[in-house]
Amino acid sequence: MSLRKVYGGTPMGNESRCVTCSNARIIEGYAESERLVFCDAMYPPTRVPFNVRQCSMYEDRRLPDFCQMQKIAWEIRSKNAGAVSGFVLASDLEKSVPENASEEKDPEMIPAATKE
Repeated sequence: MSLRKVYGGTPMGNESRCVTCSNARIIEGYAESERLVFCDAMYPPTRVPFNVRQCSMYEDRRLPDFCQMQKIAWEIRSKNAGAVSGFVLASDLEKSVPENASEEKDPEMIPAATKE
């Protein structure tokens, strides 16, 4: 009997993506069968009667949204007036690299200290 791996087959686990989606409204009763899931990403809100494996409107509620990211972002200040700090374009980076930078020799190798 040979065992073969099937790619793209039945996924492991059966937890619905709606549990962690910010667009979902989940109403649960005391029994496992008492569960209603409504998707607010669509108008009008639609009832989802099955566990969702993949959704194009999925928004993870565990991750911060744009406003929260702005609040926790660091403000980078430079010491020089008028200097720009932060990300730069690759084309600007190539202009700022000196031409003799590629001709620099390798750093001197220093042997490690030995235990005696």
